[in-house]
Amino acid sequence: EGPYADALSVIRSGLLERHGVRHIGISGYPEGHPAITGPALWSALTDKAAAIGAGPFTGDVITQFGFDAQPVLDWLADVRARGVDLPVRIGVPGPAGVRRLLGYATRFGISTSASVARKYGFSLTNLMGTTGPDRFLRTLTDRYDPARHGTVKVHFYTFGGLRTTAEWITGFCRETR
Repeated sequence: EGPYADALSVIRSGLLERHGVRHIGISGYPEGHPAITGPALWSALTDKAAAIGAGPFTGDVITQFGFDAQPVLDWLADVRARGVDLPVRIGVPGPAGVRRLLGYATRFGISTSASVARKYGFSLTNLMGTTGPDRFLRTLTDRYDPARHGTVKVHFYTFGGLRTTAEWITGFCRETR
């Protein structure tokens, strides 16, 4: 719709500066996108990051959520190797019912093989249960290398509700201090 072919066209248009936008978040897809090819995703990410760097903006990359930390870490290393130095916020699914998380994963093309499910803590025999991102975050933290992966933060998707996620974060922070 409208005169812009894509988000990059909007960034380059001057419209954002004229309306006082100072920060731009762009999407990242560590596990790919069900409707966009890998080369197109990389081109979009690197071109948008370059446009943000060339303009008067700050920016960051916010990723899709995932259940397996290793593809995220590999993707981060690729992002940095391609010259993108924007901070990255890794999408983390907050605690929620297993069935709900699997439904979102299917909808957004996230890998949910049995081995990934076990790594994350899903009980595929108990789809009524709830699971949280404890294992994912611990693995991400243990394998994170600032020199290789750059500035990384997390972004919680509140699939199980804002209060549930906030309470989980508070408890996790207490545990890991």
